[in-house]
Parts: sequence; C-alpha cells; structure tokens
Amino acid sequence: MDAENTHQVFDWLWSSGQLSERDIERLPGLGIEAVINLALPTSPGAVVDEADRVARLGIAYLQIPVVWEDPKPGQFHQFAAMLEAFRSRKVWVHCAKNMRASAFVHLYRRRVLGESEAEAGFPMTEVWIPDATWRRFIDEVMREANPAHGKVPASRSPGSGRQTA
Repeated sequence: MDAENTHQVFDWLWSSGQLSERDIERLPGLGIEAVINLALPTSPGAVVDEADRVARLGIAYLQIPVVWEDPKPGQFHQFAAMLEAFRSRKVWVHCAKNMRASAFVHLYRRRVLGESEAEAGFPMTEVWIPDATWRRFIDEVMREANPAHGKVPASRSPGSGRQTA
C-alpha cells in the first residue's frame, strides 16, 4: 500500500494515512467491506472523489471529519458505532497520516474491546505520541462512564494483532 503508516491491527481491521487511488483499487483484494475516513475533505493529499471511488467498488464509505485541533468525544462514539455496525466485516480506517485513525483505534480497543493500555497501544505507539490536545481527548473519552467496558463482542475478538502491511 502507498498510504503512510499502514498497519493491520487485527485480521478484520487496518489503519493508515491517506489512501492513494491505487490503494483504493487494492481494497477489494484484501476483502475490505467498509472504509472509515477520519480526515477532512481538505486534508493534504485527500483524494477528491474518494467516496465515489470506494463506493464504485461495492465498499461502504463513511466519513467523520475530525478537526485536528478539536477532536470530540462524540466523534469517537460515532466511530465506535460504525465499527460495531460492520461487525464481522473487514474495515479500513484512515486519516491524513494515521494519527487520528490510530488514536481512535486505540480508544476502540480500550473502551469497547476492554484491552489494556499496553495491548491497545498498537498501532498508535508505532505512529506517534499524542500531543497535549490529543492526550486530553483520549483522557476525556477514557474518563467517560462505560457500562460495556471489558466486554468483548464475540465477533470482535482481537484476532491476529501487530501486523504491518
């Protein structure tokens, strides 16, 4: 893949920076059934017609435009709901550089899958160390009440983590 910081997190989940047009064409070969884009449409390197290109391949496309300087807990909850909606399907999550995406994946692993900080660190720790804004965001989401914390959905077990593509 051409995308920066590409990592296969589980057998059903990948994260990366901005997908190239060639990357998009490769998604069906990986069995990807949904793409979640956390970048803004104006992010550097954004593919202008990304949603159409992905949809033409029969892959669901969802976008949550997360402003770099102002991530919101509600956006994480929307992201987690999307992953749950695509349970038992292969999903590719990306943003401009895999910083937003890896932080959201980290939170999903902690909040929804109930993994430890050490387990959930991949791929975020491979990509970056969150700055003050993102550390506050992560801490805020982690402090929220979570009645499902620690309960792993049956079809969302971690699988084969720590792979890079």
